[in-house]
Amino acid sequence: MKPLQVSADTAVKLAESLGVPLEHLMHMPQHILMQKIAELAKAEASKPTASEEASEGEQE
Repeated sequence: MKPLQVSADTAVKLAESLGVPLEHLMHMPQHILMQKIAELAKAEASKPTASEEASEGEQE
């Protein structure tokens, strides 16, 4: 299996976001990495944004 074809900056950011060592990330199977990225995106989408939080505070 060949290492992932991502830039160094992207690899570092992904490793930090996923909480895995950079070496593990670079040798992670692509289908597992894509699943973890999808989970991150889903978690980010469920978080209220700063503008949504501000508008909720104004309504109270």
